[in-house]
Amino acid sequence: MAAPFYHKLHGNSCWLIPERMIFWEEGKSLIVSDLHFGKTGHFRKEGIPVPASVYKEDMQRLVSQLQYFQPQHLVVVGDMFHSKANKELEFFIKWRNDFPHIDFKLVKGNHDILNPQWYQKAGVAVINDQFSVSNFSFVHDITTAIQPQSPVSDYIFSGHIHPGVRISGGGRQSLEFPCFYFTPSFCVLPAFSRFTGLAMVRPKEDDQVFAIVNQTIIEI
Repeated sequence: MAAPFYHKLHGNSCWLIPERMIFWEEGKSLIVSDLHFGKTGHFRKEGIPVPASVYKEDMQRLVSQLQYFQPQHLVVVGDMFHSKANKELEFFIKWRNDFPHIDFKLVKGNHDILNPQWYQKAGVAVINDQFSVSNFSFVHDITTAIQPQSPVSDYIFSGHIHPGVRISGGGRQSLEFPCFYFTPSFCVLPAFSRFTGLAMVRPKEDDQVFAIVNQTIIEI
């Protein structure tokens, strides 16, 4: 497994994981966004021949991080699932039973449209707007974040945009990579699913960008 990258954030120890997640050490939590489970099955139902191996590989990537970090909580900042229930999501429920000791929380995203009873059966607690714990808050789309009532705002983790960064080389060549995008007040996580596009970010002076290049975290 590729080595995680240590990042101190508001007095907390956060490990940026090349598999597109963050382990928050003090909160004993894995934080992840935009898994889009069931997306490949949805495309196949529409006649688009996406290999089933894409979903299985994503599941195995998640399993490996759960086994390595041994978190008490998995916090998903939206779009855990892609669309309506299909066979891939039936497999998720069977897989979920292997981790009964981990608390699954889903901050609902725009693609999370499953029946409430399905989430309950899957052992996933759904938060409709914003979830806060300690001095961190979690929301799917940062533009819809609810500002906490406390005098000092929480630091916010979000997803939704699938952030990426363009790295230029010689001869006018450039490549695009998923990234963790940190501003002084919020972080946008990369999409966990590799079956997604990228939206290029434009960092400001005080922002920090960490690209994921060949399973290595690189600060830009």
